[in-house]
Amino acid sequence: MKTFHRPLISLIAAAALCVVSGTAAARTFRSADVHSKEFPTNMAVKYMGDELSKSTNGKDNIKVFGDSALGSEKDTVEQVKIGAIDMVRVSLASFNGIVPESMIPSFPFIFRDLAHFRKAIYGAEGDKILASFDKAGFIGLAMYESGSRSMYAKKPIKSVADMKGLKIRVQPSDLAVAMVTAMGASPAPMPMAEVYSGLKTGLVDAAENNIPSYEEAKHYESAGIFSETMHVMTPEVVVFSKKVWDTLTPVEQAGLRKAAKASVAYYVTLWDAKEKDAKAAVLKGGAKIIPAAEIDKASFVNVEKPVWDKFATTPELKALVQEIVNVK
Repeated sequence: MKTFHRPLISLIAAAALCVVSGTAAARTFRSADVHSKEFPTNMAVKYMGDELSKSTNGKDNIKVFGDSALGSEKDTVEQVKIGAIDMVRVSLASFNGIVPESMIPSFPFIFRDLAHFRKAIYGAEGDKILASFDKAGFIGLAMYESGSRSMYAKKPIKSVADMKGLKIRVQPSDLAVAMVTAMGASPAPMPMAEVYSGLKTGLVDAAENNIPSYEEAKHYESAGIFSETMHVMTPEVVVFSKKVWDTLTPVEQAGLRKAAKASVAYYVTLWDAKEKDAKAAVLKGGAKIIPAAEIDKASFVNVEKPVWDKFATTPELKALVQEIVNVK
């Protein structure tokens, strides 16, 4: 009897030794996304997984579940919080009610141009925003640009005066509502899936988004004039579950951070190509683009500063706003 149990005891002891020494089993982390597998966000997270696999000699990897296979952005954020899903890619706006710092990059006209955005978000200010997710139960791994959001309607929108009287679809966000209200229009919060029919039936007069989304959702069929107001540059964010993160070894954690950082440059290349292709597609589909050079940007900027004050309500948030503004 004593001899029969000795191998089992030895196996248990060996397993315990592995745990104590920090040796972890192979892991395939599940990542959620609402976009198709060919969309740049999914391709970038897949690249992240490839880099992670290389650095761990094939032990760890990431499997991407696109096309909302694991749920909506809201659902998947909640699942990541409890550790049911390892990680997720969503718009930074999805965290506005959870992580106050996540609102700042969505402030209208906080970025002068794309170069300013990249220096801030891919630099120290972006790292500060990512670090702020920790206190909410998430680990911020990376942010990806998502282009400039611009207005599109049946008419050109060249100044804030052109917004008066329009009913504009916005993301279900207090910040988005305040932004459009400040422009003199009526905000209509609405899920993305309902915007196509809303524009077609006249439920809303206009909407705002980046040009790849304008093309992908075929909104140009009902709102054929895309005016490059470039009012917001809300980035995407990739976050990891803190519950799961705390079970990983320091080596695994470092591997994930390194792979996430490497994925950013890869993503930027994909996104640049996506924007170029989308612009060509909407023009071919009959849309007209009003270039940024023809937009009275100052008229928009002047009415939006109070929105910054409304949402940057603490000294820390105000300081972060100023840090971003000061980036040269």
